[in-house]
Amino acid sequence: MTEKILVTGATGHLGLAAIEHLLTKVGPDGVAALVRNEAKAAPLREKAVDVRLGDYDDVAALERAMESVGKVLLVSANDHGRLLTQHQNVVRAAEKAGVQHLVYTGMAVKDADASPLNAMLRALLDTEDHLRGSSVAHTILRNTMYTDALPIFLGADVLERGINLPAGQSRTPFALRREMGEAAANVLLQDGHEGKTYHLTASETYTFEDLAQALAELSGKAVQYVSPDPQAFEDGLRSAGVPEFGVATLAGFITDIREGRYDILTQDFENLLGRKPAALKVSLREVYRF
Repeated sequence: MTEKILVTGATGHLGLAAIEHLLTKVGPDGVAALVRNEAKAAPLREKAVDVRLGDYDDVAALERAMESVGKVLLVSANDHGRLLTQHQNVVRAAEKAGVQHLVYTGMAVKDADASPLNAMLRALLDTEDHLRGSSVAHTILRNTMYTDALPIFLGADVLERGINLPAGQSRTPFALRREMGEAAANVLLQDGHEGKTYHLTASETYTFEDLAQALAELSGKAVQYVSPDPQAFEDGLRSAGVPEFGVATLAGFITDIREGRYDILTQDFENLLGRKPAALKVSLREVYRF
């Protein structure tokens, strides 16, 4: 029996993107998907993908999911209080199953310990350390900020109200999640990536002023960028009824952007894709469906 490539988090955006690309290269017989919710997996079953139920906390289910699996894409969990333990569960199950290659998606960030989000970032980095100490051949992908996440930061009415974020003139190499899934699939499909760490960033960095200009050109509307006082921004979120956890998380990401923690630029993404990643206006057109 041919060993399969198992994709975890398979009903999420990144996992689905990886599966879509894998299916163009190996077909459904070569792909397995780990999902928590069987109902959400219906589109995968329709594509004849081997769906396996389980989650990162269920060790027995993880071990069953690893049966006849040669390679694994470990998409980072989003349970911020249990990230490291959950990731360790997946790695141990892969070790037990004799998986030949595990690809892990983390985050491309500098000076994580100084970040307001240091607990989450430290769990991602500690996962890397755990992998390095494991017996599984692995590749680490550090993903930059998703262009797809911009509507969360900019708001649904960005074209009418503009961009109002305390990000200053910082620069970030935003990139499409779809292309990151493709790059991850390529790593799984190719030889020679074991033991490597790659930073998946766009080929250019962008300010929020760049984003405003691109949105204005695409929409034909006057989109302005204003960088308010950080405390006033947080107070405004609270006044709008945003829960404290949401305020802390959003403000944490914006602080990291403002302080340049995502200002990392490499050619890794371009090399793994075999082409330049989508430029800013192309990406925004896809995200906002212009």
